[in-house]
Order: sequence, then C-alpha cells, then structure tokens
Amino acid sequence: MSVRELVVLGTASQVPTRHRNHNGYLLRWDGQGVLFDPGEGTQRQMLRAGVAAHDIDRICVTHFHGDHSLGLAGVIQRINLDQVPHPVTAHYPASGQRFFERLRYATAYRETVKLTEAPVAADGPLAVTEAFTLDAYKLSHPVESYGYRLVEPDGRRILPERLAAHGIKGPDVGRIQREGVLDGVTLESVSEVRRGQRFAFVMDTRLCDGVHALAEGADLLVIESTFLDEDVRLATDHGHLTAGQAAAVARDAGVRHLVLTHFSQRYDDPAVFERQARAAGFEGELSVAKDLMRVPLPKR
Repeated sequence: MSVRELVVLGTASQVPTRHRNHNGYLLRWDGQGVLFDPGEGTQRQMLRAGVAAHDIDRICVTHFHGDHSLGLAGVIQRINLDQVPHPVTAHYPASGQRFFERLRYATAYRETVKLTEAPVAADGPLAVTEAFTLDAYKLSHPVESYGYRLVEPDGRRILPERLAAHGIKGPDVGRIQREGVLDGVTLESVSEVRRGQRFAFVMDTRLCDGVHALAEGADLLVIESTFLDEDVRLATDHGHLTAGQAAAVARDAGVRHLVLTHFSQRYDDPAVFERQARAAGFEGELSVAKDLMRVPLPKR
C-alpha cells in the first residue's frame, strides 16, 4: 500500500527550544523518501519518529544556514553506517558546494553507500522519475536559497458507467488501460484525467516569484512562517515570511493543505499563527507544525 505523508522532525528557526528541534522534514512518497533541511539533532528526531536511514533516497537542502544543514554530517554518516542498500542523491545550492563538502567529510568514517551530489544552480527540473518530477525555484534570502516542488504525472481515472456503456468488463478493463484502445474504443472515451498530486517545500525567504511558483496548485505546502504579522519589518529585513504572508500565498495558489513551520523562539503560543493565517483568508486545511507530527497528503 502506498504511503504519502510528511514526517515533521523539527520546527525551530535559528535555535532549538525546549519543545522544538532544529528543522528536519521527511516526505514519504510511495516507496521513496525525501529528507529536507536536516538541521542539528535530525538523527535523534528520526529515531523518535520511527524514521530509518534506509528510508532516505534523496536529501534536499534549501540553503546553508546551520538550522537547515548542520545535521547533514550525522545523517550522511548514518546512511553509511547502516549500509543503506540503494544510492542516495543530495540536492543543494551550488554556491554552497564548500559547505556541503565540509559537512560530508566533517570527520572520518567508512563510505559504503553511493552518494551522488547534484547541486542546484538554476530554476527548473532536478530529477524526473516514474513517481514524480522534482523541481527547484530560487528564493529570496541573505544566502542563496532554493525551494523544492514534487509533481506527480497526471494519470487517468476509469469511469465505470462509460465502461458499461461500451460493454467493457473483466480482463478487458486491464487491456484498454494497458493498450489505450480496445475494439475501436479509446481509453480517453472511458476515463477522465486524474491530476497528479503536488507537494511544495518553501523555507527561508521573503515574498518573491519563486514562492508563488512553488506553491501554485499544491496539495500540501510546507512553508516557513518565522514571524507574526506585527513583526513584518523584521521578517523582510531578515529574509523571512510572516504567518499572514504565508497564508496569503497559499490562498492565492489554491493550496489544499497548508503547513506552517520554522517558528522564531520569541513566540510561545502556536495558536496565534493559525489565527493570523485564517485572518489572511486561507480556508483550506491548516496545520501549525509540531515536532514529530505526521501530515498525510490530501486524498485525491
């Protein structure tokens, strides 16, 4: 049975708190696992969340600030210690190559797993698989930062009433799906387009074109909301979003489920983030992220 869910490993901005670890997010997408922004303490959070090194197929780093990348050293070494049986690909801003190399080889260890470095240098596709296309878009932050977006290819949904109208049943249903035509009846005439699911991951950034491109039509949008709306000047100065700004992006993009995260330690009431997001007009499903939370992708 396929599983598509987000496992939240950490939600703190800049420094951890008593209740929030540094960033870390694992997206389970059927048999694939994509680890986003492993901050310090990610290994420990993986253990608490029941996430194994074997679950990781890709690592996507938005930028090289410590709360988004200091956990890389431990995660990479754990992947090798556990002798993960499949290759792992790492995406990160090309301008941070020196930081990636320092973290990858921070200490001595035995390399047992093929780790492919695939740095990001421009907007566009990074990988195309049968399960999804992975794209990156540049964000606006004091250091180079990219957001990531997974898009499932569109499929087709069989319509039983149309099959019945054409007398198609039993093994012939599978045949028309495989071959696209059966005795002059096309697959298109007995089915409709099933839009592929979309996931977007937006971390440290001001409002910019990349934010909107990433969020457009997302079924699940994970987006930073470091500040509350009354601190919008601080947000802009430091290259971040407020809860209201993040929610307005989701509202305008038609997002189905919005996950707010990456909270400043100056705030101690998560409910305020939800209230400000609703005040911005977002009416879809909304989660204020907590460490170790699991968020399923909305059903089609």
